[in-house]
Amino acid sequence: MSGKHYKGPEVSCCIKYFIFGFNVIFWFLGIAFLGIGLWAWNEKGVLSNISSITDLGGFDPVWLFLVVGGVMFILGFAGCIGALRENTFLLKFFSVFLGIIFFLELTAGVLAFVFKDWIKDQLYFFINNNIRAYRDDIDLQNLIDFTQEYWQCCGAFGADDWNLNIYFNCTDSNAGRERCGVPFSCCTKDPAEDVINTQCGYDARQKPEVDQQIVIYTKGCVPQFEKWLQDNLTIVAGIFIGIALLQIFGICLAQNLVSDIEAVRASW
Repeated sequence: MSGKHYKGPEVSCCIKYFIFGFNVIFWFLGIAFLGIGLWAWNEKGVLSNISSITDLGGFDPVWLFLVVGGVMFILGFAGCIGALRENTFLLKFFSVFLGIIFFLELTAGVLAFVFKDWIKDQLYFFINNNIRAYRDDIDLQNLIDFTQEYWQCCGAFGADDWNLNIYFNCTDSNAGRERCGVPFSCCTKDPAEDVINTQCGYDARQKPEVDQQIVIYTKGCVPQFEKWLQDNLTIVAGIFIGIALLQIFGICLAQNLVSDIEAVRASW
């Protein structure tokens, strides 16, 4: 027998195990996000009464965990198992799915730039819908409070947007203590206060505008968000470019591995 062996095409172990290791992380992160989402729904009793999903008038933040977790789980599973088992179907599914996500992100970015005014109107409509449902869901309430505190804003375009909420409106039919007020997250913060005063927004909108500016934030969250984007445009653009390059890199690696696997099988 000759000591020489034919050496045909081989699957790159580096690419194979890099895709496997990278997607294992995404797979477990997806499971974690799904677990958090399902746990939150269980705590709110949604899992025992599925019909209550449609009861909330605003946005349920749990959906964010479930959708992101679901996408990460599917991508992670396809990339991880596809690379480990050298399954070309799962690898192709992984690259196509990742390509669709990239295309949707690119399309959303272009549309957001072209239809800026329409996006602003939709954002205004979205925020006001959530203002109406502020007390309907604790997760939504926490999300709105965080947003108003972080961007130092109140309402979509101003504090008077809280007239849309049945607890804070100024109508004669509202006999509640929070009438003509705003949530505590609208209040300007006193650095000397260690404990949050949850009643700081009571009767705030009954005061003259000059006095309101001392007690609460009077700028809306939409213009404050626009200002934040302008101030952090480089960072935001860098993050989106980084995510896009990572997606393109993943697609290229998966396609490269598919080509290697098909070449090896063709040589058998």
